[in-house]
Amino acid sequence: MTWSTRQLAELAGTTLKTVRHYHKLGLLEEPERAPSGYKRYDVRHLVRLMGIRRLTDLGVPLSDIPKMAAADARSKEILRALDAELAANIERQQHMRRQLAAILEDGASLGLPAGFGAAAATLPQAQQDLLVASSSVLTPTAMSLIRDQYTRPRDKMDEEFEHLPADAPEDVRRRLAAHLAAAVRAQGADRTALTDLDAASRRNGKLTRSVVTQSVAAFYNEAQLDVVRLLHGLLQKEEAEGGGTGETLRASNSASSAHSRPTLRRASP
Repeated sequence: MTWSTRQLAELAGTTLKTVRHYHKLGLLEEPERAPSGYKRYDVRHLVRLMGIRRLTDLGVPLSDIPKMAAADARSKEILRALDAELAANIERQQHMRRQLAAILEDGASLGLPAGFGAAAATLPQAQQDLLVASSSVLTPTAMSLIRDQYTRPRDKMDEEFEHLPADAPEDVRRRLAAHLAAAVRAQGADRTALTDLDAASRRNGKLTRSVVTQSVAAFYNEAQLDVVRLLHGLLQKEEAEGGGTGETLRASNSASSAHSRPTLRRASP
């Protein structure tokens, strides 16, 4: 007994169109035809079609299927490459699931770079935008150091800077600048990945500086920008008087200026 194209497709769990496509590609041999002109498929065609389906279900490209027939070293190489690709896809999907879980369960924000949790999600939108802009130019190591800051409780000075109104009085600005200067001195020794903008960047220096400068100017209001300028002035003065180090001063110009937490080093606008 033989089968029609439709019956063969049904037996193999595929479609008429697919069977015809395999004929066109030369993957499935054309059968003999009955006197009526209809194709007559036998069990050999069914086995071949099932084999093609098995390989495509495993993800083998149609172009590689002819190479699989010999079951030699080349076919194993194709399967190993496919396995490596699948492993990479699984890891990518697991990473996506972890990010989704952070958003759904931990309250992380869609408006933040991956890995920033619920603590950073409470930042004002402008501050979140700063972090997003930072992620376009900073290395994973630099972003990890920034992210580590958000695992620590924020103090009142942090929040005061984050929510500083544009018309904040000068004495408030100076007080915040002094607080930031103290934070720079305290952190300069153990934040080497963020003390040099070139070292912290995964782009060329000119492009990174343009992102940092524009981000600070766009997402800090007038008072916050003034605090950053005052901070830079304090560090320059310490350097000139010998009360600081070149490393500390470079910290004030580092890539961490592209994020918001006031305990982190910031760049002069």
